Amino acid sequence: MKIHQLSLFLENKPGQMIGPCRLLARENINIRTLTLADTQQFGILRLIVSDWKRAAGLLTEAGFVVNVAEVVAVEVPDRPGGLSAILEALENCVNIEYMYAFPFASADRAVLIFRFDKPDDAITCLQAAGINVLSDVQVYDRIEK
Repeated sequence: MKIHQLSLFLENKPGQMIGPCRLLARENINIRTLTLADTQQFGILRLIVSDWKRAAGLLTEAGFVVNVAEVVAVEVPDRPGGLSAILEALENCVNIEYMYAFPFASADRAVLIFRFDKPDDAITCLQAAGINVLSDVQVYDRIEK
C-alpha cells in the first residue's frame, strides 16, 4: 500500500513554487498535500497529487527536476499520543527518512506520510500492530471529505 510522491528541486529564491503549481492547476491535476523543505541553495517541494504519472511527465517536460518516491500513508487518531503509538510500532523495524502530516476534514483523524528506508518492512510492522495503512485512493478520499 505504497503511494507515489513527487519531489521537485527548486532554486531557493522568490517565485519558484508558482511554476509547478500553475502547471498542475492548468492541467487540472489536484495537489492533495505538500511539504516544502529548504537549504540555502535549493528547496524540495514534495507533492501528493491526483495523477502522479501525468504530473511527473508534465513537470519533467516543463524542465523541472522531478523524483518519484514511494511513501506510506498511515491513519492515526488526531489526539495526544497518536504519533507515539505509530512510532512505537516502528521502533525496532525501520528508519524514518522524513514524514509530514495533515488532518482529515473530520477532527478526530489525521494522516501521516512517511518515507522509510524499507517501506515494505514498515508496512508489515504497522499492520502487525493493527495500524491502518492507506492506499492512494483512501488518502485522496479522506482529504476530500
